[in-house]
Amino acid sequence: MTTIGCVLPPYGNPPSRFAPFARTAEAAGLDEVWLWEDCFLESGPATAAAMLAATERLRVGIGVMPAPLRHVALTAMETATLDGMFPGRFLPGLGHGVQSWMGQLGVRAASPLTLLREQVGALRALLDGERVTTSGRYVTLDDVALDWPPASAPPVLCAAKGPRTLRLVGEVADGVVFDGGAGLAAVRRALPLLDEGRAAAGRPPVRDSGPGSEDPFRVVTFLPVAAGPDAVERVRRAAATEGLDPQDGAVLADHFSWGSAEQVADGLRRFVDLGATSVVAEPTRDEPDLDGFATFVGERVAPLLL
Repeated sequence: MTTIGCVLPPYGNPPSRFAPFARTAEAAGLDEVWLWEDCFLESGPATAAAMLAATERLRVGIGVMPAPLRHVALTAMETATLDGMFPGRFLPGLGHGVQSWMGQLGVRAASPLTLLREQVGALRALLDGERVTTSGRYVTLDDVALDWPPASAPPVLCAAKGPRTLRLVGEVADGVVFDGGAGLAAVRRALPLLDEGRAAAGRPPVRDSGPGSEDPFRVVTFLPVAAGPDAVERVRRAAATEGLDPQDGAVLADHFSWGSAEQVADGLRRFVDLGATSVVAEPTRDEPDLDGFATFVGERVAPLLL
């Protein structure tokens, strides 16, 4: 079954905004709220902790945290702590990080693929309760184990765009996060590359790896959404900001969904039909009412997708 969520972007939103938004999203019936950990805004795990504490059933995902910024043991400790407090409700994600920001911090990796491979492997092992000793190019652990590993380890998700990263994520991760800039065509092209990685690891194809399978693999897709009388104008502004042609209807339809609840649901359903396990509505940067957006998605759009 596909879960329905929305994004609360970090830009323009102070820390005090996140817990109230989570309560609004839960009251609207949404399954998930997603965040990301951009430099130099809110901490992903700290924000997720506040949102989880403010709600009772809502799942909170981070799509994603920059791997170069984080020591894998710290990420494992934070993830295990949140899962221990809120079992099954925290969804951690990792990615390469924005390379210019990683350069500012002095942690830019010469081989982002190697770093991600080492981090994901070590993180999954630690969350599974293993005692880990490894000496890689970027990850070194000497007899490290969590005192309080999760009773059931949460999935480790990864953002991916390029072919090599997609193959790697299919091979080593428990799921993929496609951000709001991906678009439908890019997600369609990505699935065979994920399958190549899974095949290399002896894992079943994405289509055969839904919830309940022996080796489940999550496909999380963000899609920018706009509703209201100025929806088309906001979509066009968002497209121009992303370097897309705001007058090209096919491009807009590939990357956005806008209009009535039925029209937005139709846009999200395209990703469900591709096999997405979570479809996540992302507000445009100039969304005038974020609480209203969450309520619209939860109360009016989500029932059309269930």
